[in-house]
Amino acid sequence: MEKTKIITDNRKARFNYHILDKFEAGIVLQGTEVKSLRTGRSHLKDAYAKIVNGEVFVYQMHIGQYPFAYFDNHDPLRTRKLLLHKYEIRKLYSKVNEKGHSLIPLNLYFKDGRVKMTIALAKGKQTHDKRESIKKRDEQRERDRTRKEY
Repeated sequence: MEKTKIITDNRKARFNYHILDKFEAGIVLQGTEVKSLRTGRSHLKDAYAKIVNGEVFVYQMHIGQYPFAYFDNHDPLRTRKLLLHKYEIRKLYSKVNEKGHSLIPLNLYFKDGRVKMTIALAKGKQTHDKRESIKKRDEQRERDRTRKEY
C-alpha cells in the first residue's frame, strides 16, 4: 500500500506551461534537507531541471535550513541530482533539445518514506494562451456560482 504525502506543489507551472509528459524521479538529499522537508520548509517557485552529462539536476529549488541543526546545515539553493532510468533520460534529452521545451518540477512528495519529485516535459505558453486559461477558469467559476444558487 503506497502512502503519499505532498510536501510542495508548483501551481505556477500549470499556468505558465503546457504539460506534455510527466516523470517520477527520486532525489539525492542530505539528512538536514529531509528533516526540513518533513516540516514543510520548501518551495518550487523558480525551479527548473537540466540534463548535464547524462544526469538530471534540479536548480533553484529552495529547501529551508533545518532550525535544529547546529553546524552541519545545508545550502538552501544547492543543485540537487534527480534519479531517473537511463531510457527516461535519453527520451527527455531528445525532447528538451527541441525549441521551446524544458523540464519543470511539478511537485515534491513523500512516497513510502522516500522523497520523490514529479518533473514534467513542458512547453512555454504564449501570452494569449495564458489569457485563454484565465478566461476558462473565470467561466467555470461563474458556472459553479450559478449552480450553487439553484
